[in-house]
Amino acid sequence: MQITFLGTGTSQGIPIIGCKCEVCTSSDSRDNRLRCSLLISHNDKNYVIDVGPDFRMQMLRAEVEDIECVFLTHEHNDHIIGLDDLRPFIFRHKKAIELYGLPRVLEEIEDRFKYAFINHPYPGAPSFKLKPLLPKEKWTDGNIEVEALQVYHGSLEILGYRIGDVAYLTDVKSLTEETFATLQGIPHLIISALRKERPHHSHLILDEALEIIQQINPDKAYLIHLSHLMGTHKSTEALLDKNVQIAYDGLVVET
Repeated sequence: MQITFLGTGTSQGIPIIGCKCEVCTSSDSRDNRLRCSLLISHNDKNYVIDVGPDFRMQMLRAEVEDIECVFLTHEHNDHIIGLDDLRPFIFRHKKAIELYGLPRVLEEIEDRFKYAFINHPYPGAPSFKLKPLLPKEKWTDGNIEVEALQVYHGSLEILGYRIGDVAYLTDVKSLTEETFATLQGIPHLIISALRKERPHHSHLILDEALEIIQQINPDKAYLIHLSHLMGTHKSTEALLDKNVQIAYDGLVVET
């Protein structure tokens, strides 16, 4: 299985519009971060976690020609607002794209993208199949198995995902004991870390993410959903243990 980090930035991306800080003006390409999304490729099939506002550019950059389905973590704009950009896949293969997520999230999608769900949509509208997925449920198409994980974005229940040897946890503030147990010793842990300082009400900051990494004890951990307040890629990674890496847009990992 191959995973590609399509985007590793927080909701505003990096650089932030109008910001002249060290990170936003960095010449290191690793400091340019689109909104978070992950591509999973296995046996010539592609699956995506989250479809944010940068999705079109991410697909062009990764040269993706087909997608089997999409798994959604939650309903915030930086994770779903690019759904309309699934249209080329829908049109080319003449099939609706299946979207998996919490029932609440799917209801929100149906409300925000009403034009895709009316009885007689206009020609050119996207076509989706909404598929509820609850924590602890497993999904498979015979190619890969995906397990939904219960995590919390502040007080908001959202989904993380385990796909084989990889766990993907974005926009996380806390994990349930059951999710901790499920992930013990997993080879690859992808987890969000917003910034170095000042606790956030709904996001992990660096020290909190590192504590969870230590408790789960993966072979390798990757930090995502970084804001410009984390500092530059180079300076921050110098502070981390060897088993912890800051992910960057375009990073490819074989599992």
